[in-house]
Formats: sequence, structure tokens, C-alpha cells
Amino acid sequence: MKAIEAVIKSEWSASDVARRVLDIEAAAILAVSQRLDAQFGHACQLILACRGRVVIMGMGKSGHVARKIAATMASTGTPAFFVHPGEAAHGDLGMITSADLVLALSNSGESDEIVALLPSLKRLGVPIVAMTGNAKSTLGQESSVHLDVAVAEEACPLNLAPTASTTVALALGDALAVALLEARGFQAEDFALSHPGGTLGRRLLVHVRDLMHQGERLPVVLEDVPLRDALLEISRKGLGMTAVVNAAGDLVGVYTDGDLRRTLDRDLDLRTTLVSAVMTPNPATIEASRLAAEAVQVMESRRINGLLVQDQGRLVGALNMHDLLRARVV
Repeated sequence: MKAIEAVIKSEWSASDVARRVLDIEAAAILAVSQRLDAQFGHACQLILACRGRVVIMGMGKSGHVARKIAATMASTGTPAFFVHPGEAAHGDLGMITSADLVLALSNSGESDEIVALLPSLKRLGVPIVAMTGNAKSTLGQESSVHLDVAVAEEACPLNLAPTASTTVALALGDALAVALLEARGFQAEDFALSHPGGTLGRRLLVHVRDLMHQGERLPVVLEDVPLRDALLEISRKGLGMTAVVNAAGDLVGVYTDGDLRRTLDRDLDLRTTLVSAVMTPNPATIEASRLAAEAVQVMESRRINGLLVQDQGRLVGALNMHDLLRARVV
């Protein structure tokens, strides 16, 4: 403990160490970016042509990076999964078929567990994309495509712990996933389909029509009814507002709790005043086909708590902020 305290009291600075690490790793990523060549495009073409799945493997720290790359690819339109090279040699190799493609990570390119699998992968006829720091390594030489992830130095002061090398591998894996995403025309809605349980999934998969009040639950009155009738409709339907329509059923306005407060300030007779005289004309609306998240945006920008819903110009529903909160869209 005294030794640690002595170091802390010395000129050692955590911030300085952090900056050095970040500078080294940023420089390593930039160097790989500048070295990118046709091999990267070839790797993308092989993966896009793959009829099966991308099997990603790596040992040690490279294995952790491989798991993350597999997860990123799987969630962005490229079916992928991780296989531990050590377990593959003891039966998990059966998870790989001739329709698949292997993406193997090894900084040295000589990881025993991966090199031992090469003959079996060759017999299967599986394309191998290698991500190594040594193109002349066994893995680099035996691969269909080699992606260079060599670094000038690790961020570790001993130049031993995988730091800059794993950062570069992770960044290049992201680059592969995003390039494939764009090549496939992958959209936000596709991303949401693989994330249905998260906030993103709810925001991208829930539409206004899924949440709106419609039919008997839709508050609506004719424009020539007394204000009292409009208030009764608001109370019955519990949305804090009612749509106002003309005889043809066209939307002409909305009457809300806020409008009621303004009406009371004018000391008007609720039994004789027509709702058309105090309603808000040309109310904010949203199409039933729009995403519920867009309804949130409209409400927030207009500073309102409810929206009327239309479908091809016809009033079909209504919703308020409570509906969006319950659906956890907000």
C-alpha cells in the first residue's frame, strides 16, 4: 500500500497515461485505415456471397473481440455466431457447414487452436477470412483473404498486453459489419426486428395505429353541439380532448382541457355556447401509419398532450402522451 501511495504522490498522472494509451490506439486505427486495400472489398464480397453464416473465432483477448464482432454482425443483417477454437477441436467443429464462412482472429496468426483447425476447414471447403498482424503467418498464408491489423506498438508500456491490437481488430470488425450493412440496404426497421425487447425496438416497431383509440373509444362531437355535450364526451372517453367534425365527418377542430380553461376565463354559458365557437381549428394530426415515436416528436414540438389520427384525410383515432408512456415509446 505504501508503494502505491508513493507512486500516486510522485509525478505519475493517470490522465497522462490515459492520453498516451488513447493516442497510441487512435494512431493504430488510423494506420490500418490508411493501409486498407482491395482485400477488404474481397472479404465483403465473400461474406455477401456466403449462403450460410459467418463463423467467427479467436483465442484469448481475440476471442472476446470475435464475440463482439459476431454480435454486431448478427444484429445488422449478417447472420453470424462465435465458435471457441478450443471447443471446435473437441466437437464444436460440427457447427460449421460447407455453406458457412470463417472469420478467424489472431494477432500473431499462429494461435495453435486455430491453426489446428485449418486442415478440417480446408476439407469442408469453407472460405477463411483471416484478421492478423502478420500476413506471412500460417493463418495469413492459408486464408482466402487476409486483413492486416498489424500495429506498431501496444499501448501497454511493456508492449505485451493486447491493447492497441485488439482495439484495431474490433474497429476493423465494425468496419466490416457496417460495410455489409450498407451493401445489404439494411434499414433502421430491420435493426429493430432483431432488438424487439429494447427501447429501440419499441420506438421503431410500434406505429400510431397500434396505440390509438378508435371506434367507440374515439372522442368526437359535431361542430354544432353545445359545449356541454363536448365536455360530457371528453369525460366519457377520458383522453382530455374531443375531435370536432362537420356533418360530413370532416375534421374541423379539437376541444381540449386547455381550451376549457380558456373558455372559463371568458365566462361563457356552457349550455348555449357551441363547441365550434371555442374549439381550436386546424388541430395537429398524425397519420395512422406513422411511427409512435414520431407522435412523441409532434407532441413535444407543439407542446400538446394529445393528437388526432387520420388515415388518408379521414379521422380514425386519437392518442395522448399517457398511451405513449404506457407503451414505453417515450
